[in-house]
Amino acid sequence: MTIRSPIIAVLGHVDHGKTTLLDSIRHSKVAQKEAGGITQMIGASYLQKDVIEELNKNAKLRFDIKIPGILLIDTPGHAAFANLRERGGAIADLAILVVDINQGFQPQTIESIKILKQFKTPFLIAANKIDAMHGWKTQKTYSFLESFSKQPEHARNKLDELIYQLVGKISEFGFDSERFDRITDFKKQLAIIPVSGKTKEGVAELLMLIAGISQKFLEVELKIEVAGPAKGSIIEVKEEKGLGHTIDVIIYDGILRKGDEIIFLTANGSKTTKVRGLLEPNLSSNNPNEKFTYVDEVVAASGVKIFAPELQDAVSGSPIKVVEDLSNDKKEIEEQFKQIIFEKTDAGVIIRADSLGSIEAILKLLKDENIPVKHAAIGKITRKDVLSAEAVAEEDVYLGAVLGFNVAILEDASNVANKTPVILSNIIYHLVDRYKQWVVEEKERQKRLAFSSLPSPAKIKFLPGFAFRSSKPAIFGIKVIAGTIKTGTRVINSSGSIVGEVKGLQHDKKSIDEATSGMEVALSCSGPTIGKDIIEGQELYVYLNSDEIKKWEERKDILSSEEKQVLEEVKRLTRKYF
Repeated sequence: MTIRSPIIAVLGHVDHGKTTLLDSIRHSKVAQKEAGGITQMIGASYLQKDVIEELNKNAKLRFDIKIPGILLIDTPGHAAFANLRERGGAIADLAILVVDINQGFQPQTIESIKILKQFKTPFLIAANKIDAMHGWKTQKTYSFLESFSKQPEHARNKLDELIYQLVGKISEFGFDSERFDRITDFKKQLAIIPVSGKTKEGVAELLMLIAGISQKFLEVELKIEVAGPAKGSIIEVKEEKGLGHTIDVIIYDGILRKGDEIIFLTANGSKTTKVRGLLEPNLSSNNPNEKFTYVDEVVAASGVKIFAPELQDAVSGSPIKVVEDLSNDKKEIEEQFKQIIFEKTDAGVIIRADSLGSIEAILKLLKDENIPVKHAAIGKITRKDVLSAEAVAEEDVYLGAVLGFNVAILEDASNVANKTPVILSNIIYHLVDRYKQWVVEEKERQKRLAFSSLPSPAKIKFLPGFAFRSSKPAIFGIKVIAGTIKTGTRVINSSGSIVGEVKGLQHDKKSIDEATSGMEVALSCSGPTIGKDIIEGQELYVYLNSDEIKKWEERKDILSSEEKQVLEEVKRLTRKYF
C-alpha cells in the first residue's frame, strides 16, 4: 500500500475565473523559470511535491509535505466533479470552490455547494479576482500573505469586508468559515483563500492548504494498491480524428496497461472492451504535429485517454475498471448505478441529462421532494421521451413532464411537444424548482378549468348616478367589490332575495363575459326595476345554490381572502333556501 496524490475538482459559477485559476496553477513559473514537475495529463494536471514546496517559499505556512503531489482536474464545473465517483461516493478527495470575491455567490455557486454537501466532499473557497478590487495593488508574488502585507489600509479593509460577506453567505448552508490564516481548527472551519488567477497572488497558499488538509484529514482515503488492477471514472466521451470514439478517464486506484480488458457502463448496461492504446498529451517539441503520445501503462492517480473498440456507447460518469472476474465485475459495476439506469416507476417524470453524474444529482433532489421518476437517460430529449410523458399524463397530469439538464430537444421531439411540458435548465436545482413551479401553475389552471362553469362568489355595488335604464332589462353601472361576476348568474340582495339574472356586461363599450374585482362596468339585469327592487348605492351578491357552495367550500384554496369572505356572506344570506 502507498499514498496516492489527492484528486482535486474545481467548481464555481460561470465567469468566476475557474479556468484562469487552473491555467495560473498549470503554468506557474518558479524562480523565473518554468516549473519542472507540472505534468499535463488528459483531463488533469499533475503537480509534483517539489513544485508546491518551491511555490511556498514566500508563503508563511510551514509543514512537511508527505503526499507525492496533487492531481488537479482540468475540466471545471459540477459535471466533472459529479462524474468522479466510487461506489456512489465522489472520488474527488477535495474541491476548490471558486467565487468571484467582487460578485459573491451566484446560482452555480449555490448549486456547487449543494453538490459538495450531497457527496460529503471537503472543500476550500478560492476567493478569486482580488486584483480587480478597488485599491488593490498587484504584487509580484505567489503569496497572498506577502501581497496583503504590502497593500494600503483601505484595500485590506475592503478585502475583509468582502470576505465576511462570503462568511455570512456560506453560513446559510451550515458552514463556519474564516480567512485561512485566522483558522485554528481546519476540521471545524472552512478555509477561504484570497487569490488572483490573473496575477497568481495566493496560489502558493491555495496549493499548500490543499496539500496540508489532504494529508492531515484524508490519510485513509489516499491509501491505494499501486500494483493492483485499475479503477477509475469516465470524465468525457470524445470522438478524435483518426481514432474514433475515445474516453477520457481519471484513474484513482491501481495500474492500467495497454491490452487490459476493461468494463464500463452504457445506457443499456455494462460493456467490455480491450485497451488498444493509452494516450497522453504530446508536449514534446520534437513532434509538434502529433496531438498525443502513446504510453504502455498509467498508475493512479492520473488522467489518460483510452483508445479501444466499442466506446461510442460509454457514458460520462461511468465507473471503469480492469476486468478480473467478469461475472462479479459486471454485477458490481451495474449495482453501483442500478437506481439510475435500471430502476423505473410506472408513473413519474422523464429525465434527460448530460452525464450520469448529473442524473445522480437530479435524482437525489427529486427523491428529497418525493417526485417519482419513470425513466432517466443521458443525451438529447427524444420523441419517445415526449410520448412517454404524454402517456404518464393520462394517469397523473402533474407527472407528465420531461426535465432536461444541459441537453437540447431534438426537432422531432419538439414537433410533438405541444401539450407536454419540456422543462430545461443548466442549473440542477433550478430545473427542479421550475418543475415544481409548473406543478403549482398547472394545479391552479386545472382547478380554475374545473370551476369555470360554476358561478363564482362575488359582491358588487350599484354605482350612484349610473342608472341607464330602469327595467326590462335594468341597466346600471356597478363596481366589483370582490370576486368575479359572469353573465348568466343570478344576483341577490342583502336580504337574500333573488332580484334578477345578469344578461350582459359591458366595459369600455365592449361586451365582456365576466368582470373581476376592482372593475367598473355596465350590467344588464332581467327582473328588477330600479328604484323599486334595487336602488343606487346598494350592494348585491352572486347567488350560489347549496351544491355550488359545497363545491367552493371544498376548493377554498383557490379563492382569495376576499372571495372566501363573500362565500361566507352568501352562505348566511341563502340559508333560507336550503
